[in-house]
Amino acid sequence: MTDKAGSFKTLFQIQAMEVPKPGDVIKGKVISVDKGEVHIDIEGMTTGVVRGEEMFAESSEYSNLKIGNEVEATLVELENENGEMELSFRIAGFKRAWDNMKKWLKDGLTLKAKVTGANKGGLMIQVEALSAFMPVSQLSPDNYPRVAGGDKNRIFEKLREMMGKEMEVKVIDVNEMEEKLIVSERAVWEDSQKAVLDAYKIGDVVDGEVSALTSFGAFIRFGEGLEGLVHISEIAWQRIDHPKDVLKVGQKVKAQVIQLDHSKIYLSIKRTIDDPWKSVKDKYKVGEKVTGKILKIESFGLMIGLDKDIHGLAHISEVSDEPVSNLADKFKLNQECEFEIVSLEPTEHRLGLKLAGIKGKSARKAEVKEKMAKTEAKELVKDVAPEAVITEEVKIEEEKKGE
Repeated sequence: MTDKAGSFKTLFQIQAMEVPKPGDVIKGKVISVDKGEVHIDIEGMTTGVVRGEEMFAESSEYSNLKIGNEVEATLVELENENGEMELSFRIAGFKRAWDNMKKWLKDGLTLKAKVTGANKGGLMIQVEALSAFMPVSQLSPDNYPRVAGGDKNRIFEKLREMMGKEMEVKVIDVNEMEEKLIVSERAVWEDSQKAVLDAYKIGDVVDGEVSALTSFGAFIRFGEGLEGLVHISEIAWQRIDHPKDVLKVGQKVKAQVIQLDHSKIYLSIKRTIDDPWKSVKDKYKVGEKVTGKILKIESFGLMIGLDKDIHGLAHISEVSDEPVSNLADKFKLNQECEFEIVSLEPTEHRLGLKLAGIKGKSARKAEVKEKMAKTEAKELVKDVAPEAVITEEVKIEEEKKGE
């Protein structure tokens, strides 16, 4: 075998060609396909063979080979037991697949792929002969699993429902050494939407429909298949606990475009209406007594609705002159009470209240200060020498007699 291998080297040297080594890709023509083996003519100098598991690749490239076809294979061994070059389609196929991925990444091409698996972080995708990963964040809006509260188990269930689904993706990261391949469906969607997005600018008001509600905001579908997010803080001027408190799926709304970040669109519903806090001082004054409804009971105080737009806070220290361990024992939701406005900050959207009829925090602080001042005065008198006190008293009495 050594002599034959040596003759191979001599042949290559005669042809002024570099002697191939294991791992190199060899080109040749198919000269026979028989009994699970493919024989290949290598530059007219020797014959190579592909057999066994090295015949198979995940792509269909080598499934219908015919005599005369030009092929590429990876050199496994310069000479096998039969004096032929031992070659592999499988290794060459993977090498070519990785090279293709690098090219597709560079060119930004779109390719078809199939979902083969799922975990809580995303999908396993078959792309040509390689296995790729698609993070949840790289799914298009149509396939993104919107789950209330972001429950990972429910997200996983939604992802598993996509098993076997075919989709168009783009390669966004290739690392052959680490065998890491990341693809994106969202990138394909972004390309298709770019021209549509270019028609919008910040400040535009759009007509849309609520497509989904989550704990952090509402998704609004508008235009030609576009979708934007309204963060919970941009839904209403008053404080809300969940978008479902004021919105319903399917509801028609107006929203303003407030940010365009590539394919991400951020909207605001509250900015399409006047800020009621701008005129709050025309309706309410500090010191004024008002009737309000308890909208929410928190550990730190009561959220009070004065009207449909203006809500205030009655801090726990402003609802009783006695310590209160549990506000729910003293107050009920939707209960109407009389309050006094103690602070008003329109720019901060804050209005402070105290329950009418109690002293309140400010009055109690003043009382405490007064008591502390009296206590300090008494302590000061105690510290003065008795003789000085007597002398001062005699002096005062003599001044009174003189008068």
